[in-house]
Amino acid sequence: MDKRDYGFFRNLALTILVFAAVFVGICALINRVGSASDSTEKELVRDAVRSAAITCYAVEGAYPMGLDYLKENYGLRYNEDAYQVVYDAFASNVMPSILVLDQGGDGE
Repeated sequence: MDKRDYGFFRNLALTILVFAAVFVGICALINRVGSASDSTEKELVRDAVRSAAITCYAVEGAYPMGLDYLKENYGLRYNEDAYQVVYDAFASNVMPSILVLDQGGDGE
């Protein structure tokens, strides 16, 4: 092998390494964007439940004791296959605690 062959293989190896680094970077970026999207979606679900509860309080003078009431009377909808909402109502005049979990069990 002469000098030109080594240069070719060196350039080929360098090109492969650059493409591998770019590929790994793109995969990391996609993963980061996906997790940010999940977090944002959880916040949207929490805000929707909170808004429905506040609307109920404004209209009826009491917070509902459960999510079913909000679903039936205030049109609350969210992806129940993806998220579980823990709605803990202490009293009808105290804002309930709202926690949104992935169906896998991760907290907000």
